[in-house]
Amino acid sequence: EQSPQVQLKDTKRLFAEVERRLGGSGEGKGNIDIAYIHSDETTNGGGGHLNYGLTNDFGMIEEGSPSPLEEGGEGVAIVINGDSLGFALTPRLERTFLELACKCKAVICCRVTPLQKAEVVDLVKRNKKAVTLAIGDGANDVSMIKTAHIGVGISGQEGMQAVLSSDYSIGQFKYLERLLLVHGRWSYLRMCKFLRYFFYKNFAFTLTHFWFSFFCGYSAQTVFDAMFIATYNLLFTSLPVLAMGVLDQDVDDEYSLKFPQLYLPGQFNRFFNMRIFIYSVLHGMFSSLVIFFVPYGAYYTEMAANGKDMGDLAVLEFTAFTALIIVVNGQMAFDTAYWTVINHIFLWGSIALYFIFCFVIYEALPASVLYKMGSAISQGVVLRSMQTPHFWFSILLVCIVLLLPVVLNRFFWLDTRPSFSDRLRCNRKTGSGATKGGDTPPKSEIKRTGQTRRSQRGSIRSGYAFSHSQGFGDLILKGKLFKNVEDLRGIKSGPSTSGAHLSPIQELSPISQPVKMLSAVGPSPSSVPYSHQLMVNVDPHEPLTVPGQPSPYKGTRVKGGDTEMRRRKIETEDSMDDPVVVRL
Repeated sequence: EQSPQVQLKDTKRLFAEVERRLGGSGEGKGNIDIAYIHSDETTNGGGGHLNYGLTNDFGMIEEGSPSPLEEGGEGVAIVINGDSLGFALTPRLERTFLELACKCKAVICCRVTPLQKAEVVDLVKRNKKAVTLAIGDGANDVSMIKTAHIGVGISGQEGMQAVLSSDYSIGQFKYLERLLLVHGRWSYLRMCKFLRYFFYKNFAFTLTHFWFSFFCGYSAQTVFDAMFIATYNLLFTSLPVLAMGVLDQDVDDEYSLKFPQLYLPGQFNRFFNMRIFIYSVLHGMFSSLVIFFVPYGAYYTEMAANGKDMGDLAVLEFTAFTALIIVVNGQMAFDTAYWTVINHIFLWGSIALYFIFCFVIYEALPASVLYKMGSAISQGVVLRSMQTPHFWFSILLVCIVLLLPVVLNRFFWLDTRPSFSDRLRCNRKTGSGATKGGDTPPKSEIKRTGQTRRSQRGSIRSGYAFSHSQGFGDLILKGKLFKNVEDLRGIKSGPSTSGAHLSPIQELSPISQPVKMLSAVGPSPSSVPYSHQLMVNVDPHEPLTVPGQPSPYKGTRVKGGDTEMRRRKIETEDSMDDPVVVRL
């Protein structure tokens, strides 16, 4: 146990030396590489030792060569087996192992137990502020999948234990790229927008009662009608945010895969953090302030033509709540980046549903029904409010004060400091192509025809757990995999070689006696039992054959026991370079 501890500490000091040199004046900078930790050479029964230095595969690194730890360098990796990992995961060495692993671009743990897989994931969870993801396809990966924050199971031929224990299930390993870069990033973006909008609309709704409490003597009187309070989150503001949380996207899936750097803001919590939460709270407080005091000031001293006071509580409730519904849904419209028919129906339909609801409840229902509902003072308030210019003035002023700064702020940051996704959206709309530094050749699209679908379903290639087709084993045993190899060799040798020019097949009786060797290559034994091997002469310089002509022994089927061999005649000299050994 002492040897791995010393090796880990020596390796850690090596990385510290690399960082010191990279951060210094730059003199003497070389390519630092670890040749091996466990040496195969031992002296006098001693253990392995750590061998490292300024070396590469050929010796000393030239001065000025880029270091693998520099930005843009290839980096270094750790490969550790199960026995060594058992020492590295002890309480005394685990922090050293973690610090060393974090300095590498890749860490490969091979031949480890299921428990060690879970311990490695748990080590990162306990000591790093990171979200861990574990992916596996078999029962031995279940503990690792359950330990990680996010578990992904691959439905392969090793059973469904990993899939049943995971959070997400995919059919092949290559689908992990789309799961993270497309659906994972979209989900994070939608959730961040949902949370911002949720806090904003509820603070704007709740704090309006707080401002009203200063004018009602803190009597717990609500500024909105009871029907409005019950249906605010249920009918008027829930559908737009649900549509955005399901359908919204900043860029399409093609750009999400083409530019993986779009995934980086999610790793650093750029879209929702404490700063954005405080901004949403302050935005909601300011909105509630404007929504209450603008109608209150508009109706404060106003009087109707018949001498009646216009600023009663019912008119103030209806005007303030109407302004709240329009402003909150307008803010939702500004936050929506991807518009669909469903978004339009839910957003504008919520506003239309609000006015229909008000007309039905406060204009169509009789006073006795409203009295039982506790809204008798609001009967006829819709038409009474809309007949006055103060209502429309209040709605317009509230929208200008609350929505116009949001529009100006969006245009300012979009013009001065646009994000990477903003630039991609602008380039997409203007048709100017991809941004600089992210150009990649477009992927060739294969037309999906019936023939291509059949060929893919009948493909002989296999990834075992990463596909649902069998591997090469049965094909090799049956001799079907390489049955056309000789045809391919003949095609490469010359255009005249084809499957139609085959030598006639001569049927021979099963070999019942030793076969005399005709090849002069190597020692020629007197006899070789047919059950072991048969040397067939294919040397073009053999006296029994004429140079440039096929061997007389080609195109012969040899039968013996339960095996048979068929050789096809090749009419060129290039294909007869080496002797062929046929195993019987």
